[in-house]
Amino acid sequence: MKHTRTTAFAAVGLVAVLSLTACGNDDGKKDSSAKSASSSDKGSSSSGDAKTGDVKSDSGKDTSTRTGSGTGSASHAKKGKFCRTADLAMDAQDTSPDAETGDVTVTMINRGSTTCSATGFAGLDITDADHTTSPIERAKNQPRITNLKPGDAASFNVSFKLAANGEGASKPTELVVTPPNETHSVKIKWPSGEMATPYADDSVEVHPVGLATN
Repeated sequence: MKHTRTTAFAAVGLVAVLSLTACGNDDGKKDSSAKSASSSDKGSSSSGDAKTGDVKSDSGKDTSTRTGSGTGSASHAKKGKFCRTADLAMDAQDTSPDAETGDVTVTMINRGSTTCSATGFAGLDITDADHTTSPIERAKNQPRITNLKPGDAASFNVSFKLAANGEGASKPTELVVTPPNETHSVKIKWPSGEMATPYADDSVEVHPVGLATN
């Protein structure tokens, strides 16, 4: 009986040890698996954030660089540096198509050594016989890019109505021309006839500068 009881106790002890060992192994596996999963999740999340951050950063940087340099370069290439009054040779011609429709064409030739831009509207005043000077309103047509290489010519027109019989007519004597984006003016002799309306009338207009046509 004593031998049998001892054997039974030994068997119970062995089972307990095996049970504890099994539990320990399960916990170890769970801990190891949990740590591995946690590490994997953390690494995946970190990698994803870094990747997303890089994409946003690169995308923003690239877009900004392309847009900034592209716009700046295009703007500079299109319009360039404006022509200086001192580099432009100017004259005016009567280009009226008939006895009622008045038109004067002002030509500007680039006498400088570099390409320049004459884009926009020239400032224009007309001086009358009584020495009164009046500014002329701009026409509604839009300016076009007008770059002038050395020796190239640009022109703009002044449109008005010619006086039919001289009654109530305005008698211009000079054009005072200021090239686009300039402050220095040039006085040119008026080449056409008398105007049928005062200068302040909206039928007298200055048109934007464009490349001269032969």
